[in-house]
Amino acid sequence: MKLVVKKDSELLEYLYENLDMPKKRIKQYLTHGAIYVNNNRVKQYNYHLLPGMNIMIDTESKNKKTLPFEILFEDEHIIVVNKPSGLLTIATAKEKERTLYHIVREYLVSKDKYSKVFIVHRLDKDTSGIVVLAKDEKTKNQLQENWNEYVSLREYVAVVHGHLNESTGRVVQNLMETKTNLVYVSRGNEGKEAITNYKVIKENDNYSLVSVNIETGRKNQIRVAFQSLRHPIVGDKKYGEKSDKETRLYLHANRLKMYHPVLKKDILFETANPQEFKKIMN
Repeated sequence: MKLVVKKDSELLEYLYENLDMPKKRIKQYLTHGAIYVNNNRVKQYNYHLLPGMNIMIDTESKNKKTLPFEILFEDEHIIVVNKPSGLLTIATAKEKERTLYHIVREYLVSKDKYSKVFIVHRLDKDTSGIVVLAKDEKTKNQLQENWNEYVSLREYVAVVHGHLNESTGRVVQNLMETKTNLVYVSRGNEGKEAITNYKVIKENDNYSLVSVNIETGRKNQIRVAFQSLRHPIVGDKKYGEKSDKETRLYLHANRLKMYHPVLKKDILFETANPQEFKKIMN
């Protein structure tokens, strides 16, 4: 079932006005991830529609188990997903809430009760973007043991406060961590080396949109790099400005090029920038 939007409206109300369908059923389709706007799955009742947008309702999928986020790639060995901001990759000793791991596992088990899934790498809870999971232990071990050799590109996009002095830069730091899990730049040679490259893509009066390429994968390294440049990432409650009112961290892992150990070739995974990034930079 397809619709073309004719006026500004919120998704649930527009569908209720234009479909011969009870509002309860429309809510069920939204909840089960069966509604797409411009080919992107949308579950928000109040998602803002603009004239010309295309809406597709997959009426066959309401009773199927679906993921509440985008699958970028899937075969019998790995699954690559676009993690939303605010979702833990895997549970920690202190945080046992629902995680990306649990959600993907439920999805795979719904299709095959013997399915397994293994975390290959992590993103911070507040960072969105590309995460790779393995479907068998052999593939997981191959990827983890050779991660730095297999991954030839790790690229992020971020929105930072203000305007950077240089349009491109390379930040080389040694990082350490406090007992309260706060990462900081060491003054000597102690800690682990972190290398962060950036390039300014766009600026407006208040913010800069930057492309970030990392040569190392240290905890919080991008957030600390921009904090040290005095242009923290927008929405960063841990390393940013206390006056920042944004509700999400504006850091997104948007490109990852990885050698697939079974297919024996490099694959580039890519995602679009989140809508919030486009909105804040307009």
